[in-house]
Parts: sequence; C-alpha cells; structure tokens
Amino acid sequence: MVDRVFRDRRDAGRVLAKLLEHHRDKPDVVVLALPRGGVPVGYEVATALGAPLDVFLVRKLGVPGREEVAMGAIASGGIVVINDDVVRGLRIGAEQLQQIAEREARELLRREAVYRDGRPAPDLSGKTAILVDDGLATGASMHAAVEALRERLPARIVVAVPAAPESSCRELERMVDEVVCASTPTPFLAVGESYWDFTQTTDEEVRELLQAAVAPSPERSGAAEPSPAALVRAQARPVAEGVPATDTLMSIVGDAQFVLIGEASHGTQEFYEARAAITRRLIEEKGFNAVAAEADWPDAYRVNRYVRGRSDDAAAEEALRDFSRFPTWMWRNTAVLDFVGWLREYNDHLEEGAMAGFYGLDLYSLRRSMEEVVAYLEEVDPAAAARARERYSCFDHSSGDDGQSYGYAAAYGAGESCEEQAVAQLVELQRLGNDTRGEDALLPEDELFYAQQNATVVRDAEVYYRTMFGGRSSSWNLRDRHMVDTLDGLTRHLSGQRGGTAKIVVWAHNSHVGDARVTESGMRGEVTVGQLMRERHPDACRLIGFTTHTGTVTAADDWGGPAERKWVRPALPDSVEDLFHETGEKEFLLAFQVAPKAAELLSAARLERAIGVIYRPETERQSHYFRCRVSHQFDAVIHIDETRAVEPLERTARWETGELPETYPFAV
Repeated sequence: MVDRVFRDRRDAGRVLAKLLEHHRDKPDVVVLALPRGGVPVGYEVATALGAPLDVFLVRKLGVPGREEVAMGAIASGGIVVINDDVVRGLRIGAEQLQQIAEREARELLRREAVYRDGRPAPDLSGKTAILVDDGLATGASMHAAVEALRERLPARIVVAVPAAPESSCRELERMVDEVVCASTPTPFLAVGESYWDFTQTTDEEVRELLQAAVAPSPERSGAAEPSPAALVRAQARPVAEGVPATDTLMSIVGDAQFVLIGEASHGTQEFYEARAAITRRLIEEKGFNAVAAEADWPDAYRVNRYVRGRSDDAAAEEALRDFSRFPTWMWRNTAVLDFVGWLREYNDHLEEGAMAGFYGLDLYSLRRSMEEVVAYLEEVDPAAAARARERYSCFDHSSGDDGQSYGYAAAYGAGESCEEQAVAQLVELQRLGNDTRGEDALLPEDELFYAQQNATVVRDAEVYYRTMFGGRSSSWNLRDRHMVDTLDGLTRHLSGQRGGTAKIVVWAHNSHVGDARVTESGMRGEVTVGQLMRERHPDACRLIGFTTHTGTVTAADDWGGPAERKWVRPALPDSVEDLFHETGEKEFLLAFQVAPKAAELLSAARLERAIGVIYRPETERQSHYFRCRVSHQFDAVIHIDETRAVEPLERTARWETGELPETYPFAV
C-alpha cells in the first residue's frame, strides 16, 4: 500500500492488524505501543491478533539548548541509550548528561505510573515484540525504542506503523526483523496528513484502552461472553447528578471550540440541571464565552442583555419573560432561572470583552423579529425604518403572529409571497455601518449585529413557514441550517469583538445535537445541527446526548396545550434506554472514544426515544422512537435512569396534579 488516508487512529490500527495477521493467536506475541498516539492503534492490533497490549515509553534526551536534537533516549525499564557521536561532538559532560537523564527518567516513571495503574512491565524475553506507533516522520523515537527494546531480549522485533516515509521504513528494515508500513505517501509532509481525525490522544484515553485490553478475550480464556448490559457497565464512567468528573469532562472536550449538549426531552429537570452545571465548568475552566440555545433570537437576546448587565430587568425571572410563546416551560423553568442568575453574577466581576453571553438559534419569531428591526432603525435612521415598515407590511395580509397563517396563505396561493421584501430588508441592513448611540446602550456593534440577525430570522422564517406545508424534511432542514448559520455568524461576531476565537456551548434537543447520518431521519434526507457542525468544523466540536428510562416529564398533549406532568413509560425493548437500564446503574457516562467495546456494541442500530414538547404515550413507538447508531450519533452519552419533570415557573393545575403511573396503586 503506497498512499492512504485513515479516518482516525483506530481505523489505522484495524488496517495494520490485517497486515499482521500471520502473528494472530501466537502465544509469544506482545504488542507494545508508543504513547500516546500509538495506543489506539496498538489496541486494535492487539485485539485483532489476540495478543496482550502494553506501552513502551521512550523519552528523548535532548541536547541542552537544542532540545530538538537527540543525544540519546531513556525507555521503559530504565534502559538508557546514548549516541556517543553526538555527546562527544558537542562536548556534553557526564554530569550534564546525568542531570538530563534523571529528569527524563522521573517523567517516564510518572507516565508509567499513570498508564499502568501498578501493573508490571511484561516479560519480553524470547517473545515477539510488535512495536506500534501512529506514524513515523524521521523515525528517531522509534530508533531509540528499538535500541532500548533489545535490552529486554525479545526473540524478534517487529515495527508496525500506519504511515511513514519510504526511506524511514527502509532504514528500519536494517535494524529489526520485520517492518510493516501500511502507507508511504509521496511526498511525505507530516504524520497528521494521513488522518482525517488526528485529535491528540489524552492520558485518560490511554489508561482506558490499556485497561480494556488487560482482560483476556472469551476466545483465549474460555470465559462466557459478557452480556451487552455487562459490557456497557464495565466501560461506563460515573457521574454525579448527570455531571461527569472534571478530568473526564475535560478529556471529552479537549480543545473543542463547540460543545453541543442535548436532551432526550424538552421537559426533564435533570437534563437541564446537568447541562447547566457542565456549561458552568466549561465557562469557568475552559474559557467558553457563550451559550447558544434552541430558542428564538429576540427572546434570548433579552437574557443576553441581562447577564451582561445591560438591561433594565432587575432579576433573572424578568429577563426570561419574553419566552411567552408555547412552550413557555422550555426556557421559563427553575433550572434555566438558576443558570441565568449565576451567569449574571459571574459576569459582574468581568470586563465587557470577557463576559459570557446567552443567545438564541431558532427562527420562529417572524413577527417579533420584524418589530425589532424597525425599532432599531427608528433610533439610528428613521428613513430606513420607514422603508423597513413598508417592506414588512407585505406580511399584513395574514392574520396571527406565529407565521403559520402567513405560510399557509403563501403556500396555497391565498396571499402573496414576501420573500423579495424580506431579502431586500436584510441586504439594506447588512450595508448599514455601526451606529454611535450613547454609552447607556449596548455596544453599537452588538446592537447592529442583533438587528441584522433579526432581519436574517425574518428572511429564513418566511421561507420556513412557506415550506412547512410541504415536505417535513424541507422545513426541518431549513430550520437546522438556519441554526448552524446563526451559530457560525455568532462565532464570527464574538471572535472579532474579543480578538480571539469564540468558544460556544449549544443547548438543543438530542434530535438536533446528534448526527443525522446514522439515524432513521438521515435516511429520510434530514440533516441536523450536529451533522452540519461535524461537516463544517470536523475537529472542533463535541456532541453529548442524554437518555432516560422512566420517570416524569413536562409536556403537552397537543401543540399549544397546557403544561402537564406526565409519566414517562419504561423504555421499549431493543432500545438504547432499555439496554442502559439493564446495567442496574442509576446514572453513568459513556465516552465512546475511550469505551471501544461499548462503542462497537452501540454501533449497531437500536431504538432511541425522543420526547419534544408533546408526549403521546398511547402511540409511543410511532411518535417517539427512531432507529440510530448511538456511538456514531454522539461523542458521549449521559444516562440517568429515572428522571423528573422540569419545574415551570408558571405551574398549571394539571402540572401540579400530575399523571399517575399505569400501575397505580400497585407500584411501590
């Protein structure tokens, strides 16, 4: 094989394993991976060959002041290899050499302790050692590893890498018994060029993969194959009230610019609270500076003004009052109230440019956004406001303020389309420069951006409402593309304003956050925010979903109906939620990058439940379940087995009473 681009390190490991099949199931074979990047590759090789996996650590001994030049290396077991020519040529003294070696030895021991969890290094005497890394450039580290490995007296040394220059492979052939280079690109630019996803492997991922490889496979041990639930339980990570430990969360997030956090329903208290707690950590510890929610742009912007101390609202509850359209409980609930109050307190200690904001991504606010455009222009350019009012009067032929009446009339010829007018108004507003109003207003560029985005909402909502009376996929796709376009526009605005890259947390339903390409909806032609973000920002986003088995949920019977506290029926057989319930754990997290066996299990299609603002248990299978491959749909999933209804700020009598389980009065 001359040239190939691998999806990721695990994919590269599977390719290497096929080229090493002649070593399969031989009792004297040990796979040694150079951490960190070599461990995911080595895991796949070891698993396929039925061989044990361990790390072989190598620390370069760099020349003082020219650390990129290696004068030797120290490897696992305390083995030191010195390049005498470099040491003599640069006149490096014995004391200086010893100091450097001791420093690197301490770091090597620290890493061995982190990776091995007390397990001893394997005995390699008389065995075949397969040295694996994720690729070679100059091959210096691999050369040092080979020299150090010889001191462990293996019978044979095999070097296996997914990608390397052909010259490096030929050079290694003179040093070891066998060399396998799966890909030798010409010209060879860098190891990362041979991967679509070359995200850095974390220490936690190394530990997880090594631990997963420790247990012998059923074929080698004769043990019974674990049940799917036992397999998930073995690779699950603990959470507390839906929130993972800080190191676990940070290993999932890494250096991502966007973290999309979902919810299996729009009415579950634990989802809202856990999502808010995770977001607080990302703001405080990872420098995230915005929350972008599945909410209307003008309604959320009132909250943004409040949390940044630039509104007349005296309290968080007042700032949430623009969320008056059905379903009010989606954002007017106790969990969001607490988060908005916290965000205001957090920002109160910061300069304007360092504050974190709250924004909406959705497009339902056709009438309200028109009003906001006109209101903005009345302050900065009354003549432009008159033109906007004239253009938007086109929408006056339809009654109602939710946009559906306009869409129905335009779609069926009962009224004219206002597309031209909406586009013309957006174009004019985009040409408008920053206004220069007084110091008591929001920053001028913020106000202009707010108005321009409202004009964008009008343009996109006009198309959306006209389309919603046609095919479902068309209107769904328009909405999700609008949300991603809004997210990208917000990113550019905040990055330019702050002079650095904006980092944004997205709050939306699982059905938007997950990747549609591995779901039933994707087969119908639907796209999602998660899919589009992976396509536009492949290395910069993480998708996190939530699931539950049973409990209660705030939802309505029909669109526009009152909020009710409904009982969530136990998950259906063959569903992701039912499998998670069978683990017996109250709550846990699966991070698929470091849970390979669970990821493989959940790469098969299963049912997954989605409850929006309407819940109809009498038609639950048809109304609320779809098939998906959950380990490809999300990067991580948090399961909370029993959950409770989100607490609305305004509680109806039907919510207070609640719905009794079907088993009442026999349920304990």
